[in-house]
Amino acid sequence: MKIGFIGLGNMGAPMAANLAAAGHAVTGFDTAAAPDGLTMADSAAKAAAGADVVITMLPNGDILRSVAAEIHPAMKSGAVHLDCSTVDVDSARAVAEQAAAAGLGAVDAPVSGGIGGATNGTLTFMAGGPEDAFATVQPLFDIMGQKAVHCGDAGNGQAAKICNNMILGATMIATTEAFVLADKLGLDRQAMFDVVSTSSGYSWTMNAYCPAPGIGPQSPADNDYKPGFAAELMLKDLRLSQMAAEAVDADTPMGARATELYAQFVEEEDGLGRDFSAMLPRFEKRGR
Repeated sequence: MKIGFIGLGNMGAPMAANLAAAGHAVTGFDTAAAPDGLTMADSAAKAAAGADVVITMLPNGDILRSVAAEIHPAMKSGAVHLDCSTVDVDSARAVAEQAAAAGLGAVDAPVSGGIGGATNGTLTFMAGGPEDAFATVQPLFDIMGQKAVHCGDAGNGQAAKICNNMILGATMIATTEAFVLADKLGLDRQAMFDVVSTSSGYSWTMNAYCPAPGIGPQSPADNDYKPGFAAELMLKDLRLSQMAAEAVDADTPMGARATELYAQFVEEEDGLGRDFSAMLPRFEKRGR
């Protein structure tokens, strides 16, 4: 395919490079350096012109709306705008409506898997949009990731991502709290892991991404909490979850409290630039 790729940051650059390495003709646009194998354009509209699929990987909904307004008029009829950003549901649905009005397909498909997943082509995509548009971009998902789930109509990809990450943020806090409580009760961390990882406390944050150094599989905790998934990105997703909850009048007290704690950690303490599992040393320093 002929692909335009707009937003070549830590996630977008390796995703675009994988598409180019698979033989697709990829034209990129960003202010960052160009990944290998890409032709670079000097505007988003030029990167989108004539493409079969235009992929965006952008920081927030406002920027997505602005870029969409620039690229949709430049895209050929029937092309698909595949947005892999994590943004608010309203922005995703507004951009999909604009695309449809311009005779374009649109799929919102935020990702899970972090920079490592983007580099290794093992991302998971949560996609919303029409079946035909999803089918068009499915071969690209197969290159950039290991799984793509079609979640329904426009915006449902974003809905799935923020619901997942609301669980993830709250669960990580509960996991780190439990380790600190175990420490203070004199329970060995390895013994706690051996029990919880095979009992009803089982979770991804315990079993696959343990926040305690030297316990369980290798994780950012074993690398001084250098980010696999940065705490500020978790905060972004938690805030998106609470925006969505407010919009639809959903009661999410655990999600709200997780948002408050990550905001404190990132904005008032030392969480900025650390992995979201660095909540463990945060709680170690605190008493009741």
